Amino acid sequence: MVQITLPDGSNRQFEGPVTVAEVAQSIGAGLAKAALGGKVDGKLVDTSYPIAQDAKLAIVTAKDPDGLELIRHSTAHLLAYAVKELFPEAQVTIGPVIENGFYYDFAYKRPFTPEDLVAIEKKMSELAAKDEPVVRRVLPRDEAVEYFKGLGEAYKAEIIASIPSNEDVSLYREGAFEDLCRGPHVPSTGKLKHFKLMKVAGAYWRGDHRNEMLQRIYGTAWASKDELQNHLHMLEEAEKRDHRKLGRELDLFHIDEHSPGTVFWHPKGWTLWQQVEQYMRRVYNDNGYHEVKGPQILDKTLWEKTGHWQKYRENMFITESEKRDYALKPMNCPGHILIYKQGVKSYRDLPLRYGEFGSCHRNEPSGGLHGIMRVRAFTQDDGHIFCTEDQILAECTAYTALVQKVYKDFGFTDIIYKVATRPEQRIGTDESWDKAEHALMESLRASGVEFQISEGEGAFYGPKIEYTLKDALGREWQVGTMQVDPNLPERLDAEYVGEDGARHRPMMLHRATVGSMERFIGLLIEHYAGAMPVWLSPVQVVVTGITDAQADYVQSVAKTLRNQGLRVETDLRNEKITYKIREHSLQKLPYILVVGDKEKEAGAVAVRARGNQDLGVMSLDAFAKRIAEDIASKA
Repeated sequence: MVQITLPDGSNRQFEGPVTVAEVAQSIGAGLAKAALGGKVDGKLVDTSYPIAQDAKLAIVTAKDPDGLELIRHSTAHLLAYAVKELFPEAQVTIGPVIENGFYYDFAYKRPFTPEDLVAIEKKMSELAAKDEPVVRRVLPRDEAVEYFKGLGEAYKAEIIASIPSNEDVSLYREGAFEDLCRGPHVPSTGKLKHFKLMKVAGAYWRGDHRNEMLQRIYGTAWASKDELQNHLHMLEEAEKRDHRKLGRELDLFHIDEHSPGTVFWHPKGWTLWQQVEQYMRRVYNDNGYHEVKGPQILDKTLWEKTGHWQKYRENMFITESEKRDYALKPMNCPGHILIYKQGVKSYRDLPLRYGEFGSCHRNEPSGGLHGIMRVRAFTQDDGHIFCTEDQILAECTAYTALVQKVYKDFGFTDIIYKVATRPEQRIGTDESWDKAEHALMESLRASGVEFQISEGEGAFYGPKIEYTLKDALGREWQVGTMQVDPNLPERLDAEYVGEDGARHRPMMLHRATVGSMERFIGLLIEHYAGAMPVWLSPVQVVVTGITDAQADYVQSVAKTLRNQGLRVETDLRNEKITYKIREHSLQKLPYILVVGDKEKEAGAVAVRARGNQDLGVMSLDAFAKRIAEDIASKA
């Protein structure tokens, strides 16, 4: 007798071993039809999995996250099946699940074309419509190696050969195609209905640049048609908002092969940068930070003391002078400790808050570079708070209030809070970790926010709070951090004189609000689709005349507005006014002021706001008041 316990606590008895599919059938025909797999005592399995002893079972359907995982995993195999049907000479390698979909790597004599992708996707739909059963079998390792060698699948044979010889391997067959896989899989190809192939890219075999280049086909798969369509719509929107595309169109910046992974800021882009930086500088001043500036290059011996030379050497740019090795700084923290150490510090000086717009360099692999989001040279809105252990709670509580206001001002109100706790490999006592983690969690509770625990995700030296923002498309961006660090002050011998007259180590809190300036500006561009709020917009107003007769008045209006601190351009080109309005609208300018003879005589302006809004004619004073209100409200 086998007893199956279901998620609702109910039990079902069976005379002997029973499969997941049979249990689903015993519950109802609808569930049996919807079943994609099962969870037996927490382990994800096929519907054909036999249960021979008492167990807890949850039937997995497309509505479950595990069900979606099964769909994507199985769709990757369906892709390989279709490729082998259309291109029999192609060799299959690996096909894992990734965020929102899957990919599969192939070795083939020529590159796959966009037309090939269309044909492959069509073949996948045909194979899915056949509703062929997906059947599992197990072979000894060596037998599996020979089997795939016999099929001409050298890559697959190599993968299997790396598995210990005493282990069996599982294979899954659907129709004429059989693949190596641990599983589990959906019970038949008919369960795979809502997918789309996205693109093809190059990928090195086993991720090693010394190996041959394969072709990676990316796809997405979902549980329903609506989810697929929503995802494709989101991707379409994301493409429109791509900061690299908008950076070119709006003349903000460019990336140049003469300096890979760095940014060439154009006047408009640098103006945007300055708005962010000056805003953050005001935040520094309003919250008791002292702005500092450390050097770019620091001696190797310092990086050895901090541990970066041993652990981060490959990601550092190294230079040499007069037989001394130096590194361009990948972060600002050691420099701030060296500043802190100048002069004796008392407990009365703490908390001491330093902030810096610090230029950092990290030797990121070229394949990982992405516009201004992932670069080699970046400026960190970096801050460090030196304090006592007892001050951590108050500092973290105040900091959460600070980031909430900052993010709100930039247009982000949906924040996810996470506390990353102690990893297995760590330094420090359990007592100090207890205290630090407690302080971080209590600070978030005091702030009245809910938070998630990221178990074991803290740094080896201390826990941290992560502040993640959701943009206009619902995408998540981890931006801010607050990290407790007793380690660096210890390594670099930072001290303060306590109330008892003895020497003590300060705690060091690493905090980043907008983080990398480059990445944050990229995020802003995508969040607003380039249509920046008035206070951030590189050009806030453009003034243009209908004919040359208003040129003097155009200049006068522009001068008046500039004197009020606005960023204003003029357009005196001999072009039709409709052409000029359209062109400036495409530049996503907040306001276009049009003046003709009537406006000139009346000392007024015809106002057009972004989004093709005609606000009519108003006095220059009325417009100035309106835009001042926009700026004050961060609109």
